[in-house]
Amino acid sequence: MYVCVCVCVCLSVIEGGRWSAGVGVGWVGAASLTHVLSHTCPLSHMSSLTHVLSHTCPLSHMSSLSQTNFSIAVLNVGAPAAGMNAAVRSAVRVGLTQGHHMLVVHDGFDGLAEGKIKECSWADVSGWTSLGGSQLGTKRTLPGKYYEEISATITKFGIHALLIIGGFEAFMGGLEMVEGRAKYEELCIPLIIIPATVSNNVPGSDFSVGADTALNTITSTCDRIKQSAAGTKRRVFIIETMGGYCGYLATLAGLASGADAAYIYEDNFSIHDLKINVEHLTEKMKTTVKRGLILRNEKANAHYSTDFIYNLYSEEGKGVFDCRKNVLGHMQQVGELGDTIYKCKLLLLL
Repeated sequence: MYVCVCVCVCLSVIEGGRWSAGVGVGWVGAASLTHVLSHTCPLSHMSSLTHVLSHTCPLSHMSSLSQTNFSIAVLNVGAPAAGMNAAVRSAVRVGLTQGHHMLVVHDGFDGLAEGKIKECSWADVSGWTSLGGSQLGTKRTLPGKYYEEISATITKFGIHALLIIGGFEAFMGGLEMVEGRAKYEELCIPLIIIPATVSNNVPGSDFSVGADTALNTITSTCDRIKQSAAGTKRRVFIIETMGGYCGYLATLAGLASGADAAYIYEDNFSIHDLKINVEHLTEKMKTTVKRGLILRNEKANAHYSTDFIYNLYSEEGKGVFDCRKNVLGHMQQVGELGDTIYKCKLLLLL
């Protein structure tokens, strides 16, 4: 008997030519779900609601699901990203509704090598949707030096497939797992990579879990900083964003927040470009908009660092404007989960 808090919302019932909705909340058992709904959810088309529930609420059918004896292990690899936990939750619950045995691996490939694995139930991932970071733990370690240990773990736990949720390190880890198949036949299992990184730099993907949340965090922070600059007058802020060698965050955040310039790795810039931007800001201070906003990707240039650009702007703008710098850092890895719907859909498409 599975017990849950059931909240049912149905917006597809038409009564008297108008859309209507019914909402019911109550503690229910799996066997009595429909009975409770008949008393708590005042909808005229209970048959339609029962049909919807059969597709959206697997708790009423969990006891009768046919088991496939197919075991899937889920792990996080790389830096934390907002939405990793929601992605794990979706993967586990989708797998369970298909009748698979779902396993979770703690601490990435390190945990896979050390056997830090446990079977995961529906309730184990309850409430993970809104949690930031990684509940499973995530590391950047690649599997190349652990082939033998990982092979033994796969055999011990009877793992038939690996679902790796992570960024560029997850992609590289997947490649190394494929390379290891020539020597270790245990590694010849299906591998699925779900891109989850604020950098949005996983090859072969257009968008990754966590990138939208990070972008919204940067944009909202830039808006607040602009308010400070507008109040102080004649002030320029230099803001460093994450992203590694990918300028996605700096570029999109610069466009969204109306930045004066964005320095990224993909677009080479020189001291001449910096000089032109300083001159632009000098002229801008003569207008009614007496503020400036500059974004720099963390690895835009090995020599023109955030400190270098800050010192250059401070010296060249002396007497016209002053400068402040702000390194946003790890606050970009957490925030309001703006891409929750996307990450859930991504898992459902697998």
